[in-house]
Amino acid sequence: MPGPLLSATISESVRRGPAAGPLFILGHGILEVALIAALFMGLAPLLGKPAVFNIIALAGGGFMIFMAFGMFKGVRSLSLETAGRQPVKGNLVILGAGLSLANPYWIIWWATIGLGYILSAGKLGISGITAFFIGHILADALWYTIVSFGFAKSRKIMSDRIYRIIIGSCALFLTSYALYLILSVLI
Repeated sequence: MPGPLLSATISESVRRGPAAGPLFILGHGILEVALIAALFMGLAPLLGKPAVFNIIALAGGGFMIFMAFGMFKGVRSLSLETAGRQPVKGNLVILGAGLSLANPYWIIWWATIGLGYILSAGKLGISGITAFFIGHILADALWYTIVSFGFAKSRKIMSDRIYRIIIGSCALFLTSYALYLILSVLI
């Protein structure tokens, strides 16, 4: 599903190379393991409460606006020639976990649909849950690796103008999504 993690992966893959996607998913996967453990320890009912959604939506929306601002701030001066030489800012594993946590729909998915899958897989014991999680995270990893590799390698055929449009579009998407989350709480 397109979301903040995909937008960040596209943006960072051009700057940091094809490893960006897998690193984002590593952080995403670590967070998912922690969330699955928390769901089994009784967190599922809490995650379904409107107040929890509101807190996550406001904090997550603010985090996404902060990220989008950084993208917008540099979009006019972006150049593919220097994109790979920019100093690495931020740990992509931590950022992958943070973007996942900042998205309340990711949490709601795990508290509802994901929990249903886990409970169904749990009928086969820990091996069923492990198999489900491995299949789930491998699907994420494959998709994000393909996206990351594609955007990182497209530097050779992409113009600076197209690069700026893509990054600007990702920043616009992040801003729109963040505002949607924030307004869904405030209205």
